[in-house]
Amino acid sequence: MRVEFLGTGGYHPNERRQTACVMLPEIGVIFDAGTSFFRVPERLETRDVHIFLSHAHLDHIAGLTYFLAPLLNDDVDNVRLYATTATLQAVREHLFAQPLFPIQPAYEYVSLEPQVAVPGGGVLRHVALEHPGGSTGYRIDWPEGSLAYITDTVANGSYIEFVRGVDLLIHECYFPDERSDWSIKTGHSHTTPVAELARDAQVGRLMLVHIDPQQTGDDPIHLETARRIFPDCDVAEDLMTVDF
Repeated sequence: MRVEFLGTGGYHPNERRQTACVMLPEIGVIFDAGTSFFRVPERLETRDVHIFLSHAHLDHIAGLTYFLAPLLNDDVDNVRLYATTATLQAVREHLFAQPLFPIQPAYEYVSLEPQVAVPGGGVLRHVALEHPGGSTGYRIDWPEGSLAYITDTVANGSYIEFVRGVDLLIHECYFPDERSDWSIKTGHSHTTPVAELARDAQVGRLMLVHIDPQQTGDDPIHLETARRIFPDCDVAEDLMTVDF
């Protein structure tokens, strides 16, 4: 399975990173729709698209407004938005409020069930995460592999069983350790607890996303700190592709 990291930053885009979006183009599954969502149409490999939103903060949903042309041009047959009922309500009532966006995209809004069948014979499950306003983490298990997407939360053991043993863990890491106090203030993660979680959950590989947009250098979260705890770890960059 191929994973494309279309947006790996948090809060707002910068010259290096757009905000959150991770795509599995072979099966039309997408996690979040941040500012990087403009990159989706040219990468579509299916006519059915399944978008799973972690929550309704703007850096995770703004890109939903960018998809009007593919819908109107009949480039896709169905686009389903999956999220909690509260997140879907926020998207419909606020992002697509008539004064802000008068032409309504033909999205199908689907409230999350405990399990969702996804293409490729996969089963998706979800977990509530700690974050101001709430957030949702996702895991998909296929017969041949597994993936978890965890963003906008303070890394801790509360969801360790949820991600245990996945082949690929995509996890936010907004701050380096020296800014751990900001993790608590903002409901985000810093380097060491994320790496410890990956180690303790015995995941196969760890990819770090949702990087602080104020950090534009090559090592925003001190990667060697994470690798000393969990060696198979990388910071994702926009347009990076990973197979698992």
